[in-house]
Amino acid sequence: MTTPTRSAPTVAAAAASSPAAGPLTLVAMAVTVVLWASAFVGVRAVGHDLDAGALTLGRVAVGTVALTAILLVARWRRRTPVRLPRGRLLLLVLAWGVAWFGAYNLTLNAAEQHLDAGTTALLVNIAPMLVAVLAGVLLREGFPRRLLVGIAVAFAGVVVIAVATTSGRFDAAGVGLGLASAVLYAGAATLQKRLLPQLDALTMTWLGCLAGTVAALPFLPALVTQAAAAPSSSLLGVVYLGIFPTAIAFTTWAYALARVSAGRAAASTYAVPPLVVLMSWVLLDEVPVPVVLVGGALALAGVAVATLPRRPARARAAHTPRSP
Repeated sequence: MTTPTRSAPTVAAAAASSPAAGPLTLVAMAVTVVLWASAFVGVRAVGHDLDAGALTLGRVAVGTVALTAILLVARWRRRTPVRLPRGRLLLLVLAWGVAWFGAYNLTLNAAEQHLDAGTTALLVNIAPMLVAVLAGVLLREGFPRRLLVGIAVAFAGVVVIAVATTSGRFDAAGVGLGLASAVLYAGAATLQKRLLPQLDALTMTWLGCLAGTVAALPFLPALVTQAAAAPSSSLLGVVYLGIFPTAIAFTTWAYALARVSAGRAAASTYAVPPLVVLMSWVLLDEVPVPVVLVGGALALAGVAVATLPRRPARARAAHTPRSP
């Protein structure tokens, strides 16, 4: 994706210069994690009645309506008009929205047609490592040894998941779709971090969701047909997905991302897969097979190795015992 012409600090520099997260930022990150975890379970439950495209359109359309209401109320309380970006910035925001709200949701929904919620969450959450890879390629930060080791460990975990799914009750196509979701997630998060200094989080989220809705309009006939035959529980599920994991969680994500580094924000989502496994066990009575859990643990360990910050040299020196 193209980035704005104005220079931006590298991910490493941003992480180093970011102030400590305040209480509201921590709350926003926690809300995002919990609601995004619930989305994996909701998509899995509703996916029995709506296919990937219909569910994508239904979710982002509800999200757009909810975000429109939130934006109008926020602007009315502040007595300020909605200010839209123009030119190149607007095009970048719209492209980001199509990728984040449209393509990401589509591949995620399709993945959960093949895989259980926990396995999909384990695959998608290699995204923080991919953010580090994008920083190495696009921001010329290079590929330090920890990143390469983390990539190798995470790749081994993905291979274990793929082997388990192809030999078990899952379809390997779901693995590819889950990885595609991770790539879209990483690319969208990286671009969003570059754009947020030029646009407020709520307006950007609203525009992105609107763009994703327009991009998903070809699925409207399928949505109308399938929604007419779906039970009310599935329709309520779509409404929940649109309001909570989409309108609310994407707004709290943008709020947090504007105040901490992209790496730190992405690292907070390490908590999503365990929550998804727990929620899907309780609500859907499904848990990934043990081999998949082992592969997921390997993948997340690789992500942690690749992305968690090292202790500063001074801190390491302070903990190094001196020779007598």
